[in-house]
Amino acid sequence: MAAVAAAGLLAGALTVPALAAESADGPELITNGDFSNGTTGWWWTENSPGEVVDGRLCAEVPAGTENPWDAIVGQNGIPLAVGEGYELSFTASATEPITVRTNVQMATEPWTTEHASADQVGAEAKTFTHVFTAGADHEAAQLAFQIGGSEQAYTFCVDDVSLTGGAEPPVYEPDTGSPVRVNQVGYLTEGPKNGTFVTDETSALTWTLRDADGTEKASGTTTPAGVDPTSRQNVHTFGFGDFTEAGEGYTVTIDGHTSEPFDIGDDLYAQLRSDALAYFYHNRSGIEIDADLVGEEYARPAGHVGAAPNQGDTEVPCQEGLCDYTLDVSGGWYDAGDHGKYVVNGGISAAQVMSNYERTLTAEGADGTPLGDGELRVPERGNGVPDVLDEARWQMDFLMRMMVPVGEELAGMAHHKIHDRAWTGLPLLPHQDPQPRELHAPSTAATLNVAATAAQCARLFEPYDADFADRCLDAAETAWAAAKAHPDMLADPNDGTGGGAYSDNDVSDEFYWAAAELFVTTGDETYRQEVMNSPLHGDTDAVFPRGGMSWGATAGLGALSLATVPNEMTDAQLKGVRAMVTEAADGYAADSRGAAYGVPYAPQDNHYVWGSNSQVLNNMVVLATAHDLTGEAAYRDAVLRGMDYLLGRNPLNQSYVTGYGERDSRNQHHRFWANQLDPDLPNPAPGSVAGGPNVEIQDPIAQDKLQGCAPAMCYIDHIESWATNEITINWNAPLAWVASYLDDLGRGGDGGEDPGETPSCEVTYSSNRWNSGFSTNVTVKNTGTDTLSGWELTWSFADDQRITQAWNAQVVQTGRDVVAKPAQWNSTIPANGSVSFGFNGTSGGQAADPDAVSLNGKACTVE
Repeated sequence: MAAVAAAGLLAGALTVPALAAESADGPELITNGDFSNGTTGWWWTENSPGEVVDGRLCAEVPAGTENPWDAIVGQNGIPLAVGEGYELSFTASATEPITVRTNVQMATEPWTTEHASADQVGAEAKTFTHVFTAGADHEAAQLAFQIGGSEQAYTFCVDDVSLTGGAEPPVYEPDTGSPVRVNQVGYLTEGPKNGTFVTDETSALTWTLRDADGTEKASGTTTPAGVDPTSRQNVHTFGFGDFTEAGEGYTVTIDGHTSEPFDIGDDLYAQLRSDALAYFYHNRSGIEIDADLVGEEYARPAGHVGAAPNQGDTEVPCQEGLCDYTLDVSGGWYDAGDHGKYVVNGGISAAQVMSNYERTLTAEGADGTPLGDGELRVPERGNGVPDVLDEARWQMDFLMRMMVPVGEELAGMAHHKIHDRAWTGLPLLPHQDPQPRELHAPSTAATLNVAATAAQCARLFEPYDADFADRCLDAAETAWAAAKAHPDMLADPNDGTGGGAYSDNDVSDEFYWAAAELFVTTGDETYRQEVMNSPLHGDTDAVFPRGGMSWGATAGLGALSLATVPNEMTDAQLKGVRAMVTEAADGYAADSRGAAYGVPYAPQDNHYVWGSNSQVLNNMVVLATAHDLTGEAAYRDAVLRGMDYLLGRNPLNQSYVTGYGERDSRNQHHRFWANQLDPDLPNPAPGSVAGGPNVEIQDPIAQDKLQGCAPAMCYIDHIESWATNEITINWNAPLAWVASYLDDLGRGGDGGEDPGETPSCEVTYSSNRWNSGFSTNVTVKNTGTDTLSGWELTWSFADDQRITQAWNAQVVQTGRDVVAKPAQWNSTIPANGSVSFGFNGTSGGQAADPDAVSLNGKACTVE
């Protein structure tokens, strides 16, 4: 669930174009809508006095109003009947270009909205018409023209206002484009290539693959699949995986219909990896977003640093009656479409950003170079730390600042969230937010999120900043102890004013996750026992829900770390954890194979949830991890089919990622990426994934347009559809993780080494052992034909060897994994040349030589 669940009730919602409605024939409900009787029946806010000028009601709106509702012209006493269709029309103009929000709503709190629209109004008078159906009876509803939110003073004029019953609302028909559905970005050269065709035909049809010039390259027949229950469409499937010729602009034609164009190649996801991670810098709090990193369109001042009208996050008090201290909770990432920061949503996001990097330390074929120092759009680039960890640190600093300070009654617990006292409207840049900020009550779930992420932080930052790593570990252990002392402090489900509640009545999964991360980092027997004694341990469905991991179901994060990061589990324990991963992946892969659109997501009764695309992505993370562990192609193929779904092979023919595909989402719910409301603001940055279909359709736009929708079609690309089209950090985090995996897959052909590839390096590894110590010399020979500029040698110890000293190379050990990089004088290895380095260490066992060593991600022969 996203953090702006209630925002639409205050902020309003746009009406999108649809089929024309039949004219309303009911009685007129507006009094004096032509203003022939002066201002009778009308009111306005004190700051925007109105008068009739040339037969129109004109209001003088002052400069500097922050929210749409800061200036209003309206009329009360409007009766509405549940189920009745109404047509609203008016003519409006303004001396400055503005967006007018028009609400038909309750006249008192909670201001429940029956209709909300937003229209662009300028100097030329324009008539607007909207049709809606009342969802409840109202004796005296309110029509409100919300005209605030402009930096400039201006005059707003309205005329010919009419509201009549008897209207027949138009039937919303989504524009789904071609019935031939494909991944609109493309397909990996050696990977599966599947599509779906929507048709009433029940017999097989011929498909034809053509290149950009229209030349036929391949053909075959479709497989009728019957009616897809997620879309209620009759569909066929087709595949052309045997075609492996790289190129751009391919299309598939079936029965006279042609797909959107797509590419075939191996370098399809490098830019998405970068863009999906840049999302987090874009949404940083407390720092200027630099045009040199993101471009002028996306640059903005720092938000919530205390520059008026902004009240800042450096001395934030608690909600009244909760505490008598303030905290500096600056920094971190804005959660979603609002300006709130939430520990439980921020925790899973930070964990998956860090795991994106940690996978490159553990998975064969994973390449950490694109995540390294100087590679991503972060201001810290060039500091010797991988850029992806710099980004994660911005959030980790915030998460640890949310902890109750020493000396207070709940010391060590973490406040659940911090956000505005009341909801703000759209659009609103962070530095313009005038609302006071408040800390909300601590919770066990938030505290365990800090424990888990800080434990992961400790092991990843240790090679780069030992002091910060120590701070993370201290925070992790402190938070764990506090959560054990207060195991049932649950977030209030009714605490949803100004920000999402994020309530969770079961924190057993957070205890499992935190214990797992602490055990991986410390090896402490206490945490092992917490993992092994958890009621979740060994229960695959509990650890990996069929509907996917989420901020409220985090046990799987811990299991993935246990399964992949070297730790002190016994062989039998490790085997058991990995079995949970592969068993869950088997289920997701089966779901994908059985789905007409290939999606690895099969919630009970096809109940697509809020943020269903993130559930799809989290299932893909599990599948990709299973592929990393086993090399089984079935897991890889299910990941690729999942990406096909997200990038266009779905019932709506919609790419849910901004900037990717011909029909991409670009009006997601967000307060400062709000071009649909304000042409001066941008659309979301490329690489932003929309929440996706949601059968609950909680917002007014979705309720108005999507009633009766098939589960996988309960989506609309509209800025006010916060229930289907929001963007959040915890949805982009798994997108970035999966994009990294897929980029590695493309680079390596199969996510690993080609079995037929001849190694281009040779490593001589020799050790002298004594008692508990050893000394090792390593020689790396470049047997390829090109000079290597910069090199990185990686391997994993099979036992408990620990490196204590190294020479002629920078050698970093994390668990059993070792990375060796050159010194300043030996960074190049000419063809047929070699470099040597060495190290000393300790071991309680035989200090066995590694049997697998890789140079720059490619396997070497080992002497």
